[in-house]
Amino acid sequence: MMSAEECWEAVKQRDRRFDGLFLFGVRTTGVYCRPSCPARRPLRRNVRFYPTPALAERDGLRPCRRCRPEAAVGSELARIHELCRHIETHSDEALTLESLAARAGLSRFHLQRTFKSVVGLSPKQYRDACRLRVLKRALKESKDVTEAVYEAGFGSASRVYERSNARLGMTPKHYREGGRGLSITYATTKSPLGLLLIAATDRGVCFVEFGRTTEALLKALRQEYPDAQIEPIEQSARPEFHEWMEALARYLAGEQPSVNLPVDVRATAFQMRVWNYLQSIPSGEVRSYQEVAAAIGQPTAARAVAAACAANAVALAIPCHRVIRGSGEMGGYRWGVLRKRKLLRLESREAGAIAGGTAKALAFAR
Repeated sequence: MMSAEECWEAVKQRDRRFDGLFLFGVRTTGVYCRPSCPARRPLRRNVRFYPTPALAERDGLRPCRRCRPEAAVGSELARIHELCRHIETHSDEALTLESLAARAGLSRFHLQRTFKSVVGLSPKQYRDACRLRVLKRALKESKDVTEAVYEAGFGSASRVYERSNARLGMTPKHYREGGRGLSITYATTKSPLGLLLIAATDRGVCFVEFGRTTEALLKALRQEYPDAQIEPIEQSARPEFHEWMEALARYLAGEQPSVNLPVDVRATAFQMRVWNYLQSIPSGEVRSYQEVAAAIGQPTAARAVAAACAANAVALAIPCHRVIRGSGEMGGYRWGVLRKRKLLRLESREAGAIAGGTAKALAFAR
């Protein structure tokens, strides 16, 4: 989502380049429009901005009959959706921003902004994520790492090692060997929601889970990283690790509204899109599975979104508890619906004013 200042400037100029990138709603008229709507411009204080029609309509607004904004966004989302499929099937090719823009019928500027608004990644980042997914499969099937690297479309082994660290949670060689040689440290602590285990590599948090016993939590950690070297943290080592533990403790004690930790996880391209979007949901607000699916450009993928939430092994840092069913029911939660309800109640209370998503979160947290 663009900044409010950028959105308002586009509305003032009735700039057609931004049609499909965002919508603006007018509280006094109860409608939402595309940026280029020819109707009389409203006062700034009465305007709100939305990335999708679903979020505008959730605030009680209806589409403008003059500019038909729902059609513009729907067309734009369809083009981005098709472009994602094209990137996925051609990720081993040299896809330039110019060629992708031409395929989508958009300018380079508009494609870059629209794609990132919908997907949460730039076209280049999405292509790299798709290549990493191919690489993960190839590492298990190819004769050696070099063959897998080139099969996935990477031009050099050195570059793929740099990029894979951010998404595989380990180097290609480590992943091929089941995490052998990867060093993971962990610690447990008691929290208001039960026993909590946090584990991290030297790049960030890779595992945060609630459980009944330390033994059960360690078993889950070893299942996630079966061949890694897993050791308890020493009190004198890794000061940033203790800082992450303290941040989680302050959040669960209600002393801060959310946590912002460096995350080092393995993910498919789809999971990454879902998890990136979840991290953008403000503390104290919720989204439905359908809203998340629409926001990442795949409106029919609500079930896949739910599966991505269930696969999240980093509780709180990737806030999958902020996603509920469209009916308003809590839906599932990897660590129990009761914990989910308590987290939403905690965040809603910390968020302060009850408005929009915050009110919704409070209503279902009671």
